[in-house]
Amino acid sequence: MKQFVNFVRKEFFHVMRDRKTLLILFGMPVAQILIFGFALTNEVKNSKLIVFDQAKDPASQELIAKIEASRYFEVERSVMNEQQMEAVFRQGEIKMAIVFPAGFNSGLLHEHHAQVQVIADASDPNTANMLSNYLSAIVMDYQSTRSKSLVLPYRIVPEVRMLYNPQLKGAPNFVPGVMALVLMLVCVMMTAISIVKEKETGTMEVLLVSPFKPILVIISKTVPYLILSLVNVASILLLSVFVLELPVNGSVLLLFGESVLFIITCLTVGIFISVKTDSQQVAMLISLMGMLLPTVLFSGFMFPIENMPYPLQLFSNVVPAKWFYIIVKSIMIKGLGFEAIWKETLILAGITVVLLVISLKSFKIRLS
Repeated sequence: MKQFVNFVRKEFFHVMRDRKTLLILFGMPVAQILIFGFALTNEVKNSKLIVFDQAKDPASQELIAKIEASRYFEVERSVMNEQQMEAVFRQGEIKMAIVFPAGFNSGLLHEHHAQVQVIADASDPNTANMLSNYLSAIVMDYQSTRSKSLVLPYRIVPEVRMLYNPQLKGAPNFVPGVMALVLMLVCVMMTAISIVKEKETGTMEVLLVSPFKPILVIISKTVPYLILSLVNVASILLLSVFVLELPVNGSVLLLFGESVLFIITCLTVGIFISVKTDSQQVAMLISLMGMLLPTVLFSGFMFPIENMPYPLQLFSNVVPAKWFYIIVKSIMIKGLGFEAIWKETLILAGITVVLLVISLKSFKIRLS
């Protein structure tokens, strides 16, 4: 046991004196959580909008003010005719326009009916569709406000509730995904490189012929990254709560416990890669490309898995980040307990056991 503790201390000293490693371990999580939390979001905010108001009556002015008060649009300017509006769209700085016909207020008062035209730049169809929905929702809300004093026959008003994320912020989706991405990259890459480095320098063979057991050699190489990864988890959660204003609705202790399991899974993947490679460059390449792309594509936080072809949906089941992403969302966002995530926990544990057994067998055969 004393030998094991000394070896772990040696690994800690090795990591702490390497500034590049420290930058990867602690700088990358902070940078990614800030970038994903603020820059990369599925929300569209502060989009520039122009107004073509042919009515210039109280109703159109009220609706324009309501649009301008929302966080989704900035009323850039008003245009006087269709030619000016088309010219502004051609410049590429405007994504949306709203056109009020003449007699807009009169139609609302006397006919209880009026129309507005919403024009969007559909060169980016997703953004155009999203902005159109935002603007339509504002118009419908204005209509509902005016219609309270009116009696309309057979009027059905749907009441929409957004559970867990009523403001439709991007952080509740990206923070769990960033946690999975950071832990996967850091744990897998650092573990694979550290073990392969021992093989390249020839010190791994020396350790294996010593009284120190091979399994303890592997564990002692991974313990420092387990502890440092937990520090990363804590820093991500602190940034989420105090910077992104995303509270942890479930048990923090359960979240850390599941994070430990996922970190161990990632460390096992790193061990597996180190067993199958003989150089640090190859190990780094496999760790980055082999883990980054599956985590981004098949974890579910960037692209919906349900929209993928069925073979790719099946493949996503072997990506550990998918299950950890579900676990973090269930605990952190939905506030659920272990009874809601026990299946995902068992899957992660199963992946860990299978990879560990394969790695240990390959490791002994390779260096014996």
